[in-house]
Amino acid sequence: MSTQNNFNRRSFLKVSSLAGGGLMISFSSLAGLISSPEILEAVEDKVLELNSYIKISEKGLVTLMSPNPEFGSNVKTSLPMILADELDIDWKDVMVEQADFVPKKFERQFTGGSQAIRSMWRPLRNAGATARQMLVNAAAQTWNVPVEEITTEKGILFHKASGKKAGYGEMAATAATLPAPKNVKLKKLSDFKIIGSSKKNVDGENIITGKPLFGIDYKTEGMLIAMIIHPPAFGQKVKSFDATAAKAMPGIKDVFKIDTLADTYERNGFDTTSFTDMVVVVGKTTWEVMNAKRAVKVQWENAVDKQVVVNGWTGKTTVTIPGGLESTTKHKTQMSELAKKPGKVLRKDGDPEAAFKTAVKVLERTYNAPFLAHNTMEPVNCFAHVTADKAEIYAPIQIPMFIMQALTARLGLPQDKIHIRLARMGGGFGIRAYGHHLVEAAVISQKLNAPVKLVYTREDDMTYGIYRPMYTATYRAALDKDNNLIAFHVKAGGIPESPIDGSHNRFPAGAVDNYLAEEWEINSNITIGAFRAPGSNFMASAEQSFLDELAELAKKDPIDFRLELLERAAKNPVGKNNDYEAERYAGVLKLVKEKSKWGTNTGKVARGVSAYFCHNSYVAQVLDLVMKNNKPIIEKVYAAVDCGIVVNPDAAANMSEGGIVDGIGNALFGELTFVNGVPQKNNFNTYRMIRHGEAPKAIEVHFVQNEKDPTGLGEPLFPPIFAAVANALYKATGKRFYNQPFGKELGNI
Repeated sequence: MSTQNNFNRRSFLKVSSLAGGGLMISFSSLAGLISSPEILEAVEDKVLELNSYIKISEKGLVTLMSPNPEFGSNVKTSLPMILADELDIDWKDVMVEQADFVPKKFERQFTGGSQAIRSMWRPLRNAGATARQMLVNAAAQTWNVPVEEITTEKGILFHKASGKKAGYGEMAATAATLPAPKNVKLKKLSDFKIIGSSKKNVDGENIITGKPLFGIDYKTEGMLIAMIIHPPAFGQKVKSFDATAAKAMPGIKDVFKIDTLADTYERNGFDTTSFTDMVVVVGKTTWEVMNAKRAVKVQWENAVDKQVVVNGWTGKTTVTIPGGLESTTKHKTQMSELAKKPGKVLRKDGDPEAAFKTAVKVLERTYNAPFLAHNTMEPVNCFAHVTADKAEIYAPIQIPMFIMQALTARLGLPQDKIHIRLARMGGGFGIRAYGHHLVEAAVISQKLNAPVKLVYTREDDMTYGIYRPMYTATYRAALDKDNNLIAFHVKAGGIPESPIDGSHNRFPAGAVDNYLAEEWEINSNITIGAFRAPGSNFMASAEQSFLDELAELAKKDPIDFRLELLERAAKNPVGKNNDYEAERYAGVLKLVKEKSKWGTNTGKVARGVSAYFCHNSYVAQVLDLVMKNNKPIIEKVYAAVDCGIVVNPDAAANMSEGGIVDGIGNALFGELTFVNGVPQKNNFNTYRMIRHGEAPKAIEVHFVQNEKDPTGLGEPLFPPIFAAVANALYKATGKRFYNQPFGKELGNI
């Protein structure tokens, strides 16, 4: 099915320059697109640095500046594929470069929330198709033939009637002088040549050959190394320090205290920082600075309650950061007490209280999950060189736009004097949505008037904060005499935020007449932030584990039980705010049932199933495991995914496999606890990560084939695998698992 899009002149790409006889076309991902006579007049001698751009050389080589930061989700390859297909060029003629952060010209240089492909799908297709039409118009004018007689293929323009042909580069100069087309016709999906085919990671060779791509690789002349010393406990701050011995050590330039954010500073929702005052050690080399850190004697004192203003998604609020030293033991007591009290009602359908009173069977279960550290393979780092009139920053960061406010406020520089270059990230998972490391590095550089690379040790990284919150959820369900689900109640809370985050309108809401969802929160000075599939990573685990046990109580197959509920939601839904499509949800369950041959005799292999909808995508999983010496050996995972059109199948499968392995590791091992504010794990010798031999022996990923626009993929595979593990463990051991990490309950892993 073709798509016809109408654009006025302001809907077009900015034609920015003609460099070396080539056409440079740049586009904004969200803003209106324009063509400017003033820009056209300057095409012969100026290249404008815009949000992103297509540059076509005289020889037909196309360079696409990729605006989105890259942290392993492969957007630096997949986004250009979308553009290249509509432009109708040969992929081998494409070069991709990472764009700098240019806030005036890009409105969404943002990688996170599994939204990159989804948000850029239409803008990139429009950009490519519009550029192609300009080249077609240029050929028609040059050859004096009707526009509709011009065709393109792999960067070549053809007029079959006359036998004329020309490369895109030959027509670039003429195309740059033409007015923007008002109507652009996008390709039929059946005509895609690049989208839907597998392309290798454009950075792949550089990664495996060790080329400097990551922030931690960065070096420049005269660069100093800086490391921080932050309080050992949440709820503490610097009282005083003695750096006499450290300053006398080889290679050390200075030791001093910095303050990153003023108490009066009005934060945005991503200005999360755990410690606003810290001691800094600066020297010539990493080794010298690490040694000097140990020689600094710091006195700490307990912080008192303080208030900060946060202007977040829902508006401006005053947030209290409590003083005091918190412990996991006390957290559990607080959560248990609050869970017994009524929470904030988020959704109520029917009369749940009456339904529970008349029920024949009632099942109630509580699920718990600890704080989790992100633990990216590349620890936090940032290069900064701040002078009196400008700041140059090279950093791994997912959302550079959200730290700019803090940088301008703290450095006293206008936004247009702060230049952020985007490093490839050695992992993100949400932690690098927060840019505290940019502010810290910039403040250090400004104080020293020198180029500085800030590097966290693994211990700094793991104990700094911005964790996945600690969660608990209690589920209740009521069955009638025929084992039909007649009531469902979920009450969830966390420290310091609830995990529900919109999931109260997801399945099984809409599939049961009487439904109640409540939430509560307990404030804390332990900082939290987005963690791969925020909220969903716990709610899917708890909900899908509960549904499995509920299916058993109802004497029904767990997949059939879910499909029965989804059929109700499809044919006669309850409520109007259900944010999932029941048919698509059922579709992935049916597909995984088929591919895994669910229901057949698997011998000693125990099977667990789970399914979830988040980030606009649907996932169902079946996990097979066996127990050996009381340890789970995961034989295979089957996954069915409906994320719309798959742009790059191999990359999509790779990312799906990564999400599955990551989820299994966190389900079995992930945990961070606290005693008097001190994190009890600070490196990988105590914070258990999944090992190669513990990953599934095989993973099959099956994508639903449809023509729906692409949706998220980096996160949706992660949440349901927790419950698939728990449900398989039950089949293998006869024991239900309610507390993460499950390995801790097994006792010997």
